[in-house]
Amino acid sequence: MDSNLFRRDEPTEKFIDLEALLAALWRRAWLIALFVALGLALGAAYLIVTPPVYTAATRILIDEQLAKFTQEEPPVSSSIRIDSMILSEVEILKSARLARTVVLAEGLHENEAFLNPPQAPVAWLKSRVKAALSVFGPFRPQQSEEAAIGKATALLQQGMSAERVGRSFVLEVSFRSNDPLLAGSITRAYADAYLSDQLEANFDATQRAMVWLQGRLDELQQSSQAAALEVERYRAENGLTATSGELISEQQLSDLNSQLILARAETANARARYEQYKSIIERGGENAVRNAAIPPDQPNSELINELKSRYLTISSRAKDIEERFGEDHPQAVNLRREVSELERQIFRELEQLTESYRNEYTVARAREESLRGNVGTMADESSVTGRALVKLRELEQRSTTLANLYQTYLARYEEASQQRSLPIAKARVISEAENPVGPSSPKKTMVLALSLVLGLFAGGGTAALQEFRERFFRTGEDVKAALGLKFLGYLPRLEQPAQAAGRKPHEGKSSNDKAIALSSNMLRVTKDAPGSSFAETMRNARLSADLLLQGTSSKVIGFVSVLPDEGKTTVAANFACLAAASGVKTLLIDGDLRNRGLSRGISGKPDGGLVEAIMGEKHWPNYVRVDRSTQLAILPASSKHFAHTSELLSSPGMQRFIEEARRMFTYIVVDLPPLGPVIDAKAFEPMADGFIVVAEWGVTPRALLRSTLESERGIASKTIGVILNKANMKKLARYAAPGGAESYLGRYAAYYGERV
Repeated sequence: MDSNLFRRDEPTEKFIDLEALLAALWRRAWLIALFVALGLALGAAYLIVTPPVYTAATRILIDEQLAKFTQEEPPVSSSIRIDSMILSEVEILKSARLARTVVLAEGLHENEAFLNPPQAPVAWLKSRVKAALSVFGPFRPQQSEEAAIGKATALLQQGMSAERVGRSFVLEVSFRSNDPLLAGSITRAYADAYLSDQLEANFDATQRAMVWLQGRLDELQQSSQAAALEVERYRAENGLTATSGELISEQQLSDLNSQLILARAETANARARYEQYKSIIERGGENAVRNAAIPPDQPNSELINELKSRYLTISSRAKDIEERFGEDHPQAVNLRREVSELERQIFRELEQLTESYRNEYTVARAREESLRGNVGTMADESSVTGRALVKLRELEQRSTTLANLYQTYLARYEEASQQRSLPIAKARVISEAENPVGPSSPKKTMVLALSLVLGLFAGGGTAALQEFRERFFRTGEDVKAALGLKFLGYLPRLEQPAQAAGRKPHEGKSSNDKAIALSSNMLRVTKDAPGSSFAETMRNARLSADLLLQGTSSKVIGFVSVLPDEGKTTVAANFACLAAASGVKTLLIDGDLRNRGLSRGISGKPDGGLVEAIMGEKHWPNYVRVDRSTQLAILPASSKHFAHTSELLSSPGMQRFIEEARRMFTYIVVDLPPLGPVIDAKAFEPMADGFIVVAEWGVTPRALLRSTLESERGIASKTIGVILNKANMKKLARYAAPGGAESYLGRYAAYYGERV
């Protein structure tokens, strides 16, 4: 068997397969259509029971230019401040105070149509429940006028909306009501109340500001004068005169600090040069000459570099002479002597250069110490003056702040005085509210469209859920993907035909006659309809068995399923009938000793069968019955009931019986119990050459069959293929993969001469 027997197919593409998606939608089209119809019905019901709502709207412009002639310069506003100002006006329109003003102006707390408008069914039911529950609550007296005003204010705020129009300075105020005349009058009243509120707010704010500013100006004037006198007195007492706004001691201290910073830098540079050449000299003559690198801007750099160049040249020549003529050669000795002399000269020059750097470092350090001492002295001298100056600056700042604050408040006082005499609202109505002529909600087109969309979404979601929950075998590709086994074909669902009146299947024969007939037409479809698609699938199963079991003279084939009532008995009987009808000796055994479906399909009551044959009560051919029309040999289960059926099927008697039957028959077809509830098929497995698994179309869970075969490796390794039984041939094409053979079953109808 293939090592990937139970593999799961991996997706080969990451993109959405549109054809598969359309096929899934087509399969669930009825479900989607049902939800769409339900959504439209709910939408229509909503339109019928919901009372119409009318909306009236007015637009108000926030215009700063209306008060420009009362201001000397218009204030410069940022976009953030403008947005905040407009949003604040929106909140004013939504405020309870303004709503209460409108309620009182229009007498809405006494308007019954406003206080008790028509309600939608849900709202009406909710109000009735509250009214019923209030009967069991404490007694409430009749509402006062103030309570009616509060209720009207709350209702007014619920129906009213205010929002900014885009990024403009325009505010749109609207009100929704079931009465179009009431909607228009309330909206106009809102605009009038808002403009009046602005005028009153401006006047009240200006009046309160002037009272407060007058008292604050008197305090600031006295404080400013006292602070200026204090500054002049302190300057005279401490002799704090300045030139160009800065004291002379501060200028001198700043210059010394600058010079000290430069001196520190020079000392650091001199020390670095001195330490570098000092370390070179300390390594000794030879290392100093080899490692010395003299920058070209240093004194004696040309002489030292020239000597070093000669040193390197002569050293190279000496090494060459020694390699060629030996170390004792006169020329080599002379060259070494000359190298030693050059080395002493270079080292002497380096010592002189190091000494000069040491002197520079000493001078720079002395200058730095001198400047540091001067800075300390100057700092001590100016500390007293600095403390006095700090106090003076503090007094000057306080005096300046008070003077500026006084001038600011004085300007504000004058501005408020002018605005009080000319109170002008900074808003105007640019679109008067009219009485609406048509309802604004519910919008029939939108409600129906939304109902349609929601129905589509609900239907699509439910259909997708059903697709994701699809866990059964529908197509041959499901068999290959879930099990990795060969798919043998589909068998359509068979209907048990009514038996002809007056016909007896064993008429003229006794119950003990070995020549019998299968009492059920479902067990002999391949004989009655040899040209049907049912018979064609049986032929494919037989051909697959022959190819897989080549070289086996007598083939023992077991038919199994994972669940009861999947039709394995019908498939096994028809497989055996097909083989027998072709002239091949075939024995059909009812091996399902728990549920003897095949034995019940034989006309007449058998006097013995498989159990007796295994136990050796008689020679087993005595229990074999032969179908008259196909010459199919049938061995029923038994006339007795036996508890330990798995022990019978795996017993030595069963093995002897199978060995004897192999010598007489080419095909031995065994109808075995389901794999799920009992282990009889597992017990029979060593004696079988192959198995054909029968799964019910749309019923057998893929995971169950896969896990069962995974646990029964012996049966899985001998499995010839899988047949999908009881298939709905009309719906099969809906589950086919794009381009799958199931999509073209209708074209094959002409090749099936007879139909089941």
